[in-house]
Amino acid sequence: MLAFFGGLANENIAKSITPENLDTIEREAEAAVASLLLALRIDYSRDHNTQDTPGRVARMLVREVFAGRYQAPPRITDFPNVKKLDELYTVGPIAVRSCCAHHLCPIEGEAYVGVIPGERIIGLSKFSRLTEWVMARPQIQEEATVQLADEIERLIEPRGLGVIVSARHSCMTWRGVREPNSRMVTSVMRGLFRENDAARSELLALAKGGG
Repeated sequence: MLAFFGGLANENIAKSITPENLDTIEREAEAAVASLLLALRIDYSRDHNTQDTPGRVARMLVREVFAGRYQAPPRITDFPNVKKLDELYTVGPIAVRSCCAHHLCPIEGEAYVGVIPGERIIGLSKFSRLTEWVMARPQIQEEATVQLADEIERLIEPRGLGVIVSARHSCMTWRGVREPNSRMVTSVMRGLFRENDAARSELLALAKGGG
């Protein structure tokens, strides 16, 4: 068994693990899922539907749903803002696929990013890659929105940055109060979007119109 190390649910620990560690984590997760099924009185060894479920769930969590914890950040190449663009541009909708840290239920929705650039810019596809990396962890949406904003701000130091996330939480739709149409909207505004009401209103209007 791998000596225990870990971190917060939404923390990236890629620097602390090797590919061999990741294989070990997956095996341990498989054993834990098997124990969970047995605790729920599901005999997966005899049940044709759940016979391979422990391995499937472990691979899904480690390699896909929680991959943002274990994978290094995507490589992001930035470029000089040669034309000195100083107007707002937006990117979205960007698919949001995450997992509620409280109940381990899916979170699905869209993100919009608004930027008033500074000296550096990045390609549009990189916003999607960053969003996928940040969201693929057990999260609460409030913190995920801040994390995504932090990453973008660190990379390009924009004059203005807005990140808006609108998502459906299956911990609200599938269990508990079971509100099928409920969505959560979070936003982080920095720089000119925080200081300038007109810039913020323009971004919010563009995001609303795009959705």
